[in-house]
Amino acid sequence: MNTFPVLVGALCVFALCYRYYSAFIAAKALVLDDRRITPAHTLTDGQNYVPSPRWVLFGHHFAAIAGAGPLVGPTLAAQFGFLPGFLWLLIGAVLAGCVQDFVVLAASVRHKGRSLSDIARTEIGSFAGLVSMIAVLFILLVTLAGLGIVVVNALASSPWGVFTIGSTIPIALIMGQWMFRSSAGKVAVTGPSIFGVVLLLAAVIGGHWFSQTSYAHLLTFTPHQITVLMAIYGFVASVLPVWLLLAPRDYLSTYVKLGTIAVLIVGILVVRPDIQFPAITQFIHGGGPIIKGKLFPFLFVTIACGAISGFHSLVASGTTPKMLDKETDARFIGYGAMAAESVVGILALIAATSMQPGDYFAINSTATEFSRLGLHTVHLDRLSQEVGENLVGRTGGAVSLAAGMAQIFKALPGMDRLVAYWYHYAIMFEALFILTTVDAGTRVARYVLQELLGKVHRKFGDTAWLPGNLITTLLVVLGWGYLIYTGTISTIWPLFGTGNQLLATIALAVCTTFLINMGKARYAWTTAVPMCFVGATTLMAGVLSIRDIFWPLTAQPGQRFTGYLDSALMALFIAGVILVVHSAIRRWVAVMNGAPAPPEAFGPPVTPGGEVGVRCC
Repeated sequence: MNTFPVLVGALCVFALCYRYYSAFIAAKALVLDDRRITPAHTLTDGQNYVPSPRWVLFGHHFAAIAGAGPLVGPTLAAQFGFLPGFLWLLIGAVLAGCVQDFVVLAASVRHKGRSLSDIARTEIGSFAGLVSMIAVLFILLVTLAGLGIVVVNALASSPWGVFTIGSTIPIALIMGQWMFRSSAGKVAVTGPSIFGVVLLLAAVIGGHWFSQTSYAHLLTFTPHQITVLMAIYGFVASVLPVWLLLAPRDYLSTYVKLGTIAVLIVGILVVRPDIQFPAITQFIHGGGPIIKGKLFPFLFVTIACGAISGFHSLVASGTTPKMLDKETDARFIGYGAMAAESVVGILALIAATSMQPGDYFAINSTATEFSRLGLHTVHLDRLSQEVGENLVGRTGGAVSLAAGMAQIFKALPGMDRLVAYWYHYAIMFEALFILTTVDAGTRVARYVLQELLGKVHRKFGDTAWLPGNLITTLLVVLGWGYLIYTGTISTIWPLFGTGNQLLATIALAVCTTFLINMGKARYAWTTAVPMCFVGATTLMAGVLSIRDIFWPLTAQPGQRFTGYLDSALMALFIAGVILVVHSAIRRWVAVMNGAPAPPEAFGPPVTPGGEVGVRCC
């Protein structure tokens, strides 16, 4: 199968759905109106509530949501063949993932930039809000661990990668000062952007130079050391003002992400590599070397980000709504950024499946597992020599994706001698995706934990209280850092994928309640239908994960605690989702039977000109 018509067709679907379906939701279901003043203006504090140009905020939001998921999930799901992953990425995104992100962002803006759990408390009830808050916190910690372990595996023993990724921090600090503090009342964009991109490209080249020097060992770290360094970064990024490091670094990384995506699209359209994988493999019935479960339901939790991701709902109700300049920007940022992420997922799937199956499985399997498949490598030895690293047994998806991308770039005119640069550039590209999600996710988790602890001690609920910021950030970082330090990709990724989709079920339940409460029950199907599908498949996957993956670990020496912990976390996630959805359904029935909706459901009235979208079922 040639990739040209596949990619062009997918891009057309995304363009049409953004043009028409997102406009339908914006006008009919959400009734967006720029006469409503966003919380970025009404609550401006220079710390978290900062009005931002929509392209800058798009960059921040896209960088925050587009972590390891759209890269690693589709790459791992290639085990089932090309077709299942492609269809789920395409259909799931335009009908579920983009809708979730868009509606959650609009709901959070109407609720003064508050978190998903706080919206649940207002829209559904106090019990649902408390359960959502607890479930969100634990799912978020697991999600950050699932994203973080991929960058740990990618940067371990790679001084080139560490040098390049580390360079983005001081570059972003300078950009932050330049963008938000150099011009009074204005955000400088052009100068800092050129400065950042030039230095970032220099960092990629400088990383190769540094890796060849006698000082390379200074940046050669073990997986455990990378975990500690990443935890320190997550702590610092969450505590510093959002304009100083988080927003400019995400904006900088967006140039890399979108630029690489554009080059990869051009590369695929020019090179037109063939899909080497069958449409469906024999592993759809289970027993695969990467994903142990069957195609249904495990495809829908392996590919989370890229189709629909509960983590996105936390970003859309975390940092982004506090920076939204105009209410109508929510469509471009919420629906548009998720559509862009799904394109990334499709590109990752194409890059992975354009490899020979033997090469792909040799990278993503242990030697023992690979020997049982009856496959043989084709180009892997030559590719390992060209990139300067042994690629065999580098599980986790990141390395196989980088190898697939390097093969596509290699086929471009004049690029055949730059394979090593393309490979390490791809690793840097992936690491930037992940780390920008880790820093934003840590900040969002801090918000959630502060809200929860604020019920015990009021000061914790004040996001400007420095001791509270430091304590909650430390607890969050220790939580996901411990899971990475003691876990593996085979234990963390199933927990991450299932927990992430269960969180999406909660988010869609809250979105549906939000629409019904403000008198838009006739359009509630836009979120209720995806909620039913995602909830059913994910609950099934959660039960099977406990039975087939986590609980068997309790019988293995050295894995008992991990087995009990993962099983308990999954059971907690399942129970939380069932309780929230049950409470939401009760609220739907009550409101549609005439019960009054919560007074804050529709947000502040629009003036002058009267209230827009008055509640009326």
